[in-house]
Amino acid sequence: MVDQLKSWWRRRPWVFIVAGAAILIVAAFGAARVVRSAPSVPTAEVKIGEFVDRVQVRGEVKALRSVALTAPSGTGDLQIVKLVKNGTQVKPGDLVAQFDTTQLQRQLEQRQTDLKTAEAEIERTRAQHRLTAEQLKTDLEKARYDVDRAKLELGKAEILSKIDGEKARIALGNAERILAEVQERMAANDNAAAAELESRKQKREKSLFDVRQAQANIARMTLTASAAGLITLMPNFRAGMFGNWPEFKEGDRAWPGASIAELPDLSTVRATGRIEEADRGRMKTGQDAVVRADAVPDKEMTGKIVDISPVAKVDLSGWPPKKNFDFAIQIDQLDARVRPGMSATARIAVERLPNSILIPVEALFNKRGRNVVYVLRGSKFEEREVAVLRRGGGQLVIAKNLSAGERVATVDPALAQEQ
Repeated sequence: MVDQLKSWWRRRPWVFIVAGAAILIVAAFGAARVVRSAPSVPTAEVKIGEFVDRVQVRGEVKALRSVALTAPSGTGDLQIVKLVKNGTQVKPGDLVAQFDTTQLQRQLEQRQTDLKTAEAEIERTRAQHRLTAEQLKTDLEKARYDVDRAKLELGKAEILSKIDGEKARIALGNAERILAEVQERMAANDNAAAAELESRKQKREKSLFDVRQAQANIARMTLTASAAGLITLMPNFRAGMFGNWPEFKEGDRAWPGASIAELPDLSTVRATGRIEEADRGRMKTGQDAVVRADAVPDKEMTGKIVDISPVAKVDLSGWPPKKNFDFAIQIDQLDARVRPGMSATARIAVERLPNSILIPVEALFNKRGRNVVYVLRGSKFEEREVAVLRRGGGQLVIAKNLSAGERVATVDPALAQEQ
């Protein structure tokens, strides 16, 4: 029997070919059905978590307190020869800006020369008056001697002739008159010396004041940091068009009182901005916030609202004018790259819902006025109507008809299959 079957199979080899082909066709058909039934639509998992509703507002970084470094007054030409770069970290006493002192140095040298001249005049006046006083002192001693001698001669009047006695009295009178004149000249010389010395001293004081003023002016041409912090260079209002002013740089000429740089108190740095009336009722102090400066997009800083204006202000930047409220966010830890004056975006957490059913906004579709999602059930998607409680931050809070762990389509399955 076995031999007969073998002989039969040998005479009909095509049977093997047909059977093999049939098996391959069945396998390919089954594989196609598996591939066709496998979902190719992107999905997202339904999760349970805290929903945070945030209000996003634009603003800028500001410091409540800062030290302004200004160009000095009364110093003449104010050309900046040295200036630190914007955002430089400085310590107390570090150089921030240096103005050209060439002209002031020449003034100081001239005033120091004037001071030396005034001091020399005082010494010359004192020397002259000392010589005059010594001469007058000699004259005074001689006059006193002449008076004493004349008195002795007059004492001999009893033994002298009448004529000699009269001559003695005349000689005494002359000696006394000369003594009085010498004494008057000494007093006048002392008064003149005192007056001239006082005049010379006043001139010296004026020269000394000028020297000290020139030294003070030179010192004021150097601006140094009074505290540690980040330098913020101020705009040069004379170097650009309105609203497009460049910051000060080396080589610029400033004007008396011009703000060259600011040294903000980093402990008072806040993010400030304005919120519209519609959002005012949802915000309150103490709410958490996330701040991102435009110039430092890779860093988010946390903080809390510390102040909201109770009174609305009219915003005239658009038409019709709107009423806005000022707010301020205290930043917990300021990034070293962030400086006051930078534009920023703040996202404020105005509401938190714990244990919420969350799906991405892409998973919600509107079908004939109904909010629906497509839930993956095996290899197919089931359309299911849902109710949305909250939306924000790219997420939706679903009230019912979804459970954690289910997967929902983020692309309409019907459209995905057509493609």
